[in-house]
Amino acid sequence: MDIRQLKYFTTLADEQTYTRAARMLHISQPSLSATIKKLEQEIGLTLIDRSAREIRITTEGRFLYREAQKLLHHYEHVSFEMDRLKHQGPLELAIGLIESSMFFISDILTRFKQEYPDVRVSLLETLSLGDVEKALTNFDIHLAITNQYIHQKDIDTIPIYEENLVALIPPEHHLSRKDSLTIHDLGGENFIVCKEGFQTRQDILNAFSKSGVKSNIQFEIERFETGCSLVEDGLGITVVPENYVRYSKQTNCAVKTIDDVSISRIVYLAYDKNRYLPPIVMRFIELVKGFFA
Repeated sequence: MDIRQLKYFTTLADEQTYTRAARMLHISQPSLSATIKKLEQEIGLTLIDRSAREIRITTEGRFLYREAQKLLHHYEHVSFEMDRLKHQGPLELAIGLIESSMFFISDILTRFKQEYPDVRVSLLETLSLGDVEKALTNFDIHLAITNQYIHQKDIDTIPIYEENLVALIPPEHHLSRKDSLTIHDLGGENFIVCKEGFQTRQDILNAFSKSGVKSNIQFEIERFETGCSLVEDGLGITVVPENYVRYSKQTNCAVKTIDDVSISRIVYLAYDKNRYLPPIVMRFIELVKGFFA
């Protein structure tokens, strides 16, 4: 089983006919058919159900297709990376970030650029779980700093720090005069929360549920910045990471701790452990771990 055979097989599975697949691969149909049969003989499994007129992939074939796509994607990436290294050297680092990473990322990048002044760094916002998984799987980023725990065997998800979540209250709101809040204080209030797919949303709503308090969600957002603006305009209350409030722009909202429940989140460093990571990427990972040691 080699890369060429896998490429032929996945193309046939995608195109669903030998004619289109052969045209895509710029080979003859007999050559494609012979390659698929040879692949089946080598692995001892039937990949194509030939009892029907149309192309049907067997259960074994579907498994091979999924795994072959990963291998081919990785092979193309490694080939591209080797060619780029040959001509340019390791000059790029791509990092996926959440909003609250602003409080530490500049310090780490300053140290990193002192060691590697010629490296071009790309910072990509990867906020939801889908964003992170897609960016890592497609090799859009080398690593991610995220509050999403990724349940994939190929991804290493390493906790680097934990932070509390705090409530943001509109300036003239009656709750802004309280020293601290309980989760029950927030029940019934117009609530602003991250949309589905964001771990922070899950952490907050779990706290409501465990306390038997029903949340009155009026706005769903992607960015904490948007939530803060809505709170400033008196449209509702939101809950955000304490470090986001501490290091973001000044706000006239009241910042209150929630004392009767523990609402916190863990921030992780995530990367594909099966992907080749250049030395500069490994060094950046070391710097992140060292910052929070």
